[in-house]
Amino acid sequence: MAEIPEACPENTIDRRDSAWVIDKAVQVLVFVGGVSAVIFIFGIFVFITLEGLDFLQNRFNAKEFFFSIEWRPTSERQPTYGALALIAGTASVTGLAMVVSVPFSLGAAIFIGEFARGKTREILKILVELLAAIPSVAWGFIGLSIMNPLIIKLFDVPLGLNVLNAGVILGLMAAPIMTTIAEDALKAVPDSYREAAEALGATHWQVVRRVVLPAAKHGLVAAVLLGVGRGFGETMAVLMASGHSINIPTSPFDSVRALTATIAAELGETTYGSEHYGALFTLGIFLFLVTFTVNLAADVLVRRRGPARL
Repeated sequence: MAEIPEACPENTIDRRDSAWVIDKAVQVLVFVGGVSAVIFIFGIFVFITLEGLDFLQNRFNAKEFFFSIEWRPTSERQPTYGALALIAGTASVTGLAMVVSVPFSLGAAIFIGEFARGKTREILKILVELLAAIPSVAWGFIGLSIMNPLIIKLFDVPLGLNVLNAGVILGLMAAPIMTTIAEDALKAVPDSYREAAEALGATHWQVVRRVVLPAAKHGLVAAVLLGVGRGFGETMAVLMASGHSINIPTSPFDSVRALTATIAAELGETTYGSEHYGALFTLGIFLFLVTFTVNLAADVLVRRRGPARL
């Protein structure tokens, strides 16, 4: 006669049921969070597009917007909306910031991920995270009170609020996120690659240079692109450190005005629904498209990350 299996204890069934409920609840929360993020991004784009739609339809001139340096939205005779100088100012500050932050960030990521051990690694990671926690307005005050007189003294220039000041400050601001992402890219390289190279007699530095870095190249480029996106979108520190002067810079000591700084400085003084109001939202649309494209490219590169060709 076949034996009848013993019934599972009631508390075991309850635990299984509660675990299933928790698992489903977590799945639902993750799904809702992901959908909400997409909705928020789409909603932001729709909002800024609707606010700038009237200007785009009735006043926008692509030639003037992209090729003129005359940004005079409050002129009573003939308002002009040339954003070339603003775009050039943003690009110059972001470019210099990358010159400052890329070597620092990649070097820090390589040291933390490949050479530092134990408590040294943990302390350095905490310091990087603390650097990322400094508010942008605090960085702006550093640019005003420390970098400004320092640049005047070192380079004998009349004003230290310029591309150099804003670029250095922005580079330090972008460095933590670039360091963190670059370190994650290095960690994603399988240990078998390192072990195989060491078995062939390669030194630690040769393993890093010839094996780890090529294998992590897509992630490293993504880190740089995210730093570029961070630079394009920064507002307060650039507003305080760049000098806020509309011109196309010809040297690091020229004062400039960034796109984000223009929006922040002028939006509160415009009349709702005016041409000036619509022009500022058009700048916002341009910024959104640039940063979205850069971040999308970074995401694509991260997803393409694969094994290195040794």
